[in-house]
Amino acid sequence: MPIRSMTGFARVSRSLPSGELTLSIKAVNHRGLDLHFHMPMEFDSVEPALRAAIRKRITRGHAQVQVSFKRNAEAGTDGAAVINEPMLRAWLDSFRDVAARYDIDSKPDLNQALRLPGMIESRAAATVADDTLEAETLSAAAEALDELDQFRLREGAAIDAELRARIASIHEIVGRMEEIRSRALPYFHKRLSDRLTELLNGAHVEPARLAQEAALIAERSDISEELVRLKTHADQTGVLISAEGETGKKLDFLLQEMNRETNTILSKTGGLGEQGLTLTNLGLAAKAEIDRIREQSLNIE
Repeated sequence: MPIRSMTGFARVSRSLPSGELTLSIKAVNHRGLDLHFHMPMEFDSVEPALRAAIRKRITRGHAQVQVSFKRNAEAGTDGAAVINEPMLRAWLDSFRDVAARYDIDSKPDLNQALRLPGMIESRAAATVADDTLEAETLSAAAEALDELDQFRLREGAAIDAELRARIASIHEIVGRMEEIRSRALPYFHKRLSDRLTELLNGAHVEPARLAQEAALIAERSDISEELVRLKTHADQTGVLISAEGETGKKLDFLLQEMNRETNTILSKTGGLGEQGLTLTNLGLAAKAEIDRIREQSLNIE
């Protein structure tokens, strides 16, 4: 299943007998699902059904839903403009309450109140059938969600290509580290022999004892298990980005594990001379690739 980006935008407009309906959805990154609606008051009854429809299609991200309705001039002639009295009453109560609490000698400005969105309504607005308004809005939302989905799939395809390139790079780095590791034991043997010769002033050291001590040092510095786990996690990452469900959160856990293995590898590469320096540089390169995968994963649903 292709991955989806959390980023996208879609806008749909519908011409209705009473006016022009426009619905837009803008989605950006977010750890969970965060829906915000900006709609005229007459669409309040539509919001629950609209919210449920969006939740079925979007599982993660911050989505901003904007709905506007521009009524035709002739549609507004069927009824006179009326004041939204409950809204005006609430505004006046709030004004007087604040003035009293802060001892402000001021009278409410009716002109200012009437400029508030929704304070003046057309009677024609109330005559629009709720079921028709809801049906048209949900239909527009379905179309916008289809458009948004295509946008997010295109973004997801680009992210997929980027992630797979990074995974391939990590595999290459692990392969080079495994090849260097295979040459490490002779280096440990020589380093230990030179050190003992220096300490013992040329005294004879049993070859078996020398080999045993070299093997112990090599075991403490062995990174074979970390390399196997790092390669396994990289393989799991490739499988995960093709799986169904919420990929982003699962990928975040895998990246933490990959980062932990890389840190352990870096802690074991000291004292290996030039080979250790090469392993350190490769380990840092692996961490850089993991960080790049993490940056991209933040935009995956």
